[in-house]
Amino acid sequence: MAERVQVRELSGLEGNKLLSIIRRGSGSVVRWRRAQIVLWSAQAMDVPAIARIAFTSEDRVREVIHNFNADGFDSLAPKYAGGRPAKFTLPERQAIKKIALSRPVDHELPFSTWSLSKLAEFLVAEGVIDDISHEGLRTLLREEGVSFQVIKTWKASNDPDFEEKKNRILELYAIADGKRKPGKGDPTVVICMDEFGPLNLVPHPGKQWAEVASGKGDQSAPRRRRRRATYKRPHGVRHLMAGYDLSTDRLYGHVTTHKGRTEFLAFCRYLRSLHPNEVRIAIVLDNFSPHRSTKTDTRVGDWALANNVELAYTPTYSSWLNRIEAQFQALRYFALDGTDHGSHTEQASMIRRYIIWRNRNAHDKALRELVKRANVA
Repeated sequence: MAERVQVRELSGLEGNKLLSIIRRGSGSVVRWRRAQIVLWSAQAMDVPAIARIAFTSEDRVREVIHNFNADGFDSLAPKYAGGRPAKFTLPERQAIKKIALSRPVDHELPFSTWSLSKLAEFLVAEGVIDDISHEGLRTLLREEGVSFQVIKTWKASNDPDFEEKKNRILELYAIADGKRKPGKGDPTVVICMDEFGPLNLVPHPGKQWAEVASGKGDQSAPRRRRRRATYKRPHGVRHLMAGYDLSTDRLYGHVTTHKGRTEFLAFCRYLRSLHPNEVRIAIVLDNFSPHRSTKTDTRVGDWALANNVELAYTPTYSSWLNRIEAQFQALRYFALDGTDHGSHTEQASMIRRYIIWRNRNAHDKALRELVKRANVA
């Protein structure tokens, strides 16, 4: 039997970088699709399954995975040939890119970041090039894969049991997908669980269909719905506790006023009731403190032991491993974007009705596209 084609082991940083490429959804469509295929493979999906949901051939999927294993993230970038000849030589382009990626203080300049004008002036003053326009510099940098970006902080997983936890979750997903037979003591049902919120009574941004603008318009009867721009929050917040059953492809949720250990256990009991007691289940969840037992409160561990449940915790800062995250992306788009609910009862009703619709229309094209973009594992 031929060896199964699968992406190499990914570190937490690599997994988060792939997730960032997919969620951003901007830039090259080719790069986005290749990153999606790689992350699906990292989440234990086999080649035929990836080919079906990516609407491509199995050979193409294998090629993307092999290329990533060999060249890493460089393999995700499309390489096109042809077009207008470059105005600058290759050494000049490399020098421009190198300086653009450096900091001005590295060249003893008294400012913290490059603007196009400052960079162009410095390149000419240093004799790197004779002349270049600001737009020409912008185009050159874009062609070289350099853009003006916000500086961000990042968190790498410092979990000493990262590999062990990640591998166990991937094993559970393989069981849920029917790719691996459950071993002795393994669960046969896998449920991904997390909290969504806080749910505030505030205007949410969104989009709608509207007539094309013509002239100044009538301010007393605007062509688009308006949302209030100022608001207060006197009604507190709510939290959605949600579970995604991989065996049935169904989403479940309870809206609560708090998300403490008591509410978490109440929701776990509900998830447990969805299957017979003799069926062992696993619940994939993060390391939020109410999800764990403590020295003074052992209720969570005691409940799991008494009810034939395995609790599988994702590694620290590795929520990309939890398949429910993409379901939250779809919930936000379908049920919350563009709304301005007047009460928590109204908002909770909207969420419950969405969950009912989602479970009845799990194969809806728009829903599946949203889930794919948000990267369901």
